[in-house]
Amino acid sequence: MTWRERLIDVRPLRTSRPFRDLWIGSSLASLGQQIAVVAVLLQVWDLTRSPLWTGAIGLATGVPLLVLGLVGGSLADAVDRRTLVRATAAGQVLTAVGLVVQAAAGNRSVLLLLALVAAQSGCAALGAPARRTFPVRLLPADQVAAGLALQNVAFQASMLAGPALAGLVLAQWGHPAAYAIQALAGVASLVAVVRLPPMAAPRTGDDRRSVHGTRRRRGPARGGWRIILRSPTLWGSFATDLAATVLTMPIAIFPLINEIRFEGNPRTLGLFLSAIAVGGLSAGLLSGTVTRLRRGGLVQLVAATIWGLALAGFGLAGPLWLALCCLAIAGAADTIAVITRGALVQLEAPDHYRGRISSVEHVIGIAGPEIGNFRGGLLASLTSAPVALVAGGLAAALAVVTVGLINRPLRDHHAPSRHEGSPPPEVPPASPSREVAFADEPR
Repeated sequence: MTWRERLIDVRPLRTSRPFRDLWIGSSLASLGQQIAVVAVLLQVWDLTRSPLWTGAIGLATGVPLLVLGLVGGSLADAVDRRTLVRATAAGQVLTAVGLVVQAAAGNRSVLLLLALVAAQSGCAALGAPARRTFPVRLLPADQVAAGLALQNVAFQASMLAGPALAGLVLAQWGHPAAYAIQALAGVASLVAVVRLPPMAAPRTGDDRRSVHGTRRRRGPARGGWRIILRSPTLWGSFATDLAATVLTMPIAIFPLINEIRFEGNPRTLGLFLSAIAVGGLSAGLLSGTVTRLRRGGLVQLVAATIWGLALAGFGLAGPLWLALCCLAIAGAADTIAVITRGALVQLEAPDHYRGRISSVEHVIGIAGPEIGNFRGGLLASLTSAPVALVAGGLAAALAVVTVGLINRPLRDHHAPSRHEGSPPPEVPPASPSREVAFADEPR
């Protein structure tokens, strides 16, 4: 493998204009979201001074994801996916405007703040499964992992720049400005989705006709779970991610560990988030090494184990430099695990189940960390921040190793090679009235 092949694979940006538009819009939305994350975390901490309440942010985010995430997957397999994402993206913009209003009005109710966070999370949950199916529809099979790596690099870059920018904005202009940036970024993301080609729901043999002759879908949510439970590769990948996130997410514990070890310096709090992003961004920029590997299941298992051990090390670290190094290692491992899991799931899922399976991936990949944050905040309030971090990290590593030992299909999973990849047949041709450029060169 040459040094260029070790770097991030940018072919998806060159070969698919729709994917490029989606990537730019999503990147801006991620930046706005990261700014809002810091703003919400700081506002809740200022209102309550309690790690239990900062952990409740995860609960406010996670519950709507659990309730509405699977509904979003069913909708993604029943309606035009672009239309669904348009509507939910508009809802996210409206809730961001609500956050601006409550901050500008001097809101002192933590429950109102968390209610708005929950509403925004609910909109994201309804649209996320459909949004996750876009890369596999817009890209050939051998570029799906590269497309997911590009999305992850943008996310990690937003995690790196977002907290630092949030600190500057919050210090200079306060919470209303931070939430306003999120709202504007959400508008940019909505515009990018509008430019995508139609993403009609697939028609399959799973459709059933009612007694009146009309077409009806059979138990979509249950169908997605059935496919997952029958596939050792899918359930093993999901179990790995669930173990890593629920047992050891550290974000809710950051304010407390910052206060007891680093005198509550807000700059240090931002450095914690930025350190994770530095590790993730570094891994993403070198992701060509990972996306060209075919043993995605094994890579995910190893990366998830390193994630847990690194966060346990963060719980034990005394000097700031050591704590930041542990977080950077965790961020790099998380990026690798997310990229390999995303490619594995999207390539293994049949298209007519992909929305429903993507909804499960979204619930586990997003709600899992939020529930993990609540678990961490609760355990830290009952014991201490170091105990919560070390116990969670070691438990996560042990759980991931266990999944790997009992699930050989996941360990041995091989992704399609470049020669096996082919252009996705589901993408409709561009309408004559709209210019949507797809690449004509070989993929």
